[in-house]
Amino acid sequence: MPLLFKSLSHGDVAFGFFNIETDMILLNNYFFFASDISHYIVEIASQTPEESYAMDWDVYILEEKQIGNLMGAITGVDLCGFIGEVYGHFPFPYKPEEFKQHTEGYVKRGLVEDIIKHYAPLTKIKVIEDLTAKTIKVGVYIFDKRGLQELLTYLWVGGYPRWMDEVRPDYIINMKECVEHSPNPLLGFKL
Repeated sequence: MPLLFKSLSHGDVAFGFFNIETDMILLNNYFFFASDISHYIVEIASQTPEESYAMDWDVYILEEKQIGNLMGAITGVDLCGFIGEVYGHFPFPYKPEEFKQHTEGYVKRGLVEDIIKHYAPLTKIKVIEDLTAKTIKVGVYIFDKRGLQELLTYLWVGGYPRWMDEVRPDYIINMKECVEHSPNPLLGFKL
């Protein structure tokens, strides 16, 4: 489930997994895969304290009306929009103990990409790190050091409801190791 996180640019913004069967996450109206974000974070982690990071990230940007109704999709009463279509393929589990983020969600990437391409093309956004201000700008959203670290902690734990059996995908484990040993002033913290 996406949770609210503090941004410097837009106040509280939603970030997180929206379906336990896939590793796609959202940042308000930006949709991308956790495996891709982990790869991008590994690149940021490799930057020295003197280097600023600036790169294009691949994302899908949906208009609000295209996104759908998360709570309606979870309950199965509103399967409109992108999120609704994903829940049409991967309904919310009936048993509460089955509500855990699936480690192998990346396997369903092809199907999820086919669905989202009906709503928006893959787009590039600029991601720019400002080491002086200790901020990172992800498209239009700006986060300070603490905000970025909270987003990465969310990925590490598997969001809400956490990773199934506390088993994490390899890309998340690799991200953690790189973040914790990073010389980058925005990173270098314990997950």
